[in-house]
Amino acid sequence: MSEVAVVGFAQAPNVRRTSGTTNGVEMLVPVFHRLLADTGLAKQDIGFWCSGSSDYLAGRAFSFIAAVDAIGAFPPIMESHVEMDAAWALYEAWVKIRTGEVETALVYGFGKSSAGELRRVLAMQMDPYLVTPLWPDSVGVAGLQARLGIDAGLWTEADMAEVAAASRRAALSNPDAQLAGETTADELLKQPYLADPLRAHDCAPITDGAAAIILASGDRARDLCERPAWITGFEHRVDTPLLGARDLTTSPSTIAAAKAAGVDGVQVAELHAPFTHQEILLRQAFGLGEEVRVNPSGGALAGHPMFAAGLVRIGAAAGEITAGRADKALAHATSGPLLQQNLVCVLEGR
Repeated sequence: MSEVAVVGFAQAPNVRRTSGTTNGVEMLVPVFHRLLADTGLAKQDIGFWCSGSSDYLAGRAFSFIAAVDAIGAFPPIMESHVEMDAAWALYEAWVKIRTGEVETALVYGFGKSSAGELRRVLAMQMDPYLVTPLWPDSVGVAGLQARLGIDAGLWTEADMAEVAAASRRAALSNPDAQLAGETTADELLKQPYLADPLRAHDCAPITDGAAAIILASGDRARDLCERPAWITGFEHRVDTPLLGARDLTTSPSTIAAAKAAGVDGVQVAELHAPFTHQEILLRQAFGLGEEVRVNPSGGALAGHPMFAAGLVRIGAAAGEITAGRADKALAHATSGPLLQQNLVCVLEGR
């Protein structure tokens, strides 16, 4: 089986609203250009293309087909798509390279969250028979999870505010962040509730954005990148979507995926946590100590492009490896309501 590494990563700036279409073409074209220029590759050098997005978010069927316009009509490409975060598209591309079918792959994800009412759109992830018809508000549902953790003594509102403040401080060094700045937990706790016990800073912002990653195998990766980020563990697990059938204060699927991927000894972790309490929950599930740098990019709280945010976590973790700031990094992506599906990618530098 071929070794696989991340050799390039690029993303569009995270912004509250873009004027482009919902198919992501306007966001993707400059991302592709920058990524190909950084690696010295041309379109014909890419063996496989795979994307992640959502027709529900775009508001029309087969929206990902229109996004392929960003690639261009020539030369012909081998292409696939997943209807979820592009981190899972990266998994498909990783398998494609591991099996020796191709040497290189470009994975991309995009989402224009500003096009609709995201808090209602995300209800489509719920049980379609008993829950979705009630149109549960995604922030309100997350508030229930946060309250359960507080009542169980697993975190406090002050702990959650500390996560938000740390995210904004870290994002000062991220030019693509949507939210960044110096603040304190005490200042944030003075703000009104959005969905008790959640305040605005506890929730990832509405974000339009896109991201792309290039994977390469073995010697090809070494030719393209001075210090590739080698994928040494890649697992994803799923919990039941029925919220009443699982303990919302923990994440069994994260724990199982982490054990299978081998996260011991990681020096940095990029966690896909759309809410502050979920970062605390994930830290506990992964068993991360104070010595591990968590979300040096600012994480999803600094910018949350739907269906690309998980891919961004992998790109940001890989960036820590290629820059020499870490030898082993953990990237996490989630999909579904309240951390229902979880993917873990472990990267190492050599």
